[in-house]
Amino acid sequence: MQGCFTNIASIAAHLRRGGLIAYPTESCYGLGCDPDNRIAVQRLLRLKQRPQHKGLILIAASYRQVARYLQPITPTQQQQLKSAGAQAITYLMPALHSAPRWLRGNHDTLAVRLTAHKQAAQLCRGLNSALVSTSANRSGQRPAKTYAECRHLFGKKVWVLPGRVGKRKKPSSIRMWADGKIIR
Repeated sequence: MQGCFTNIASIAAHLRRGGLIAYPTESCYGLGCDPDNRIAVQRLLRLKQRPQHKGLILIAASYRQVARYLQPITPTQQQQLKSAGAQAITYLMPALHSAPRWLRGNHDTLAVRLTAHKQAAQLCRGLNSALVSTSANRSGQRPAKTYAECRHLFGKKVWVLPGRVGKRKKPSSIRMWADGKIIR
């Protein structure tokens, strides 16, 4: 099967070429790409019909995978970020000036979640990289919850990885890192 989790080398090569993938996350399928590939991110935004100025979420299996985009944090704060992932909390964290604008949008922060979803975390570990993670849908539409919905929605434009979406009914909450203020 094209893009199957068992062939991580093929997925990694697809992403390096600017390919898009859909994969299960905590509450729905996520639509993702290599966060360092500006052309792939632009393709993803066009496909979703989402404006760049809003910014995107990065998921990762560990802080190490997102550290190069963020202002440094302490080991205690790294543990806080990891614990928040188990609750599907995405934090808007202070970004380095070098963090790509195509990820941050018009913000000085970057949305980051250390995912506790087993398959999404496995994917990030296997790729040894963070991934762009936005809901697999067109902006304003209901997110896809199944492999079949993603295939129907995106056709051959996206490699859809098989798997199970987590049991969360709502998307991750989004909070400010500095004070925990809930944004979504």
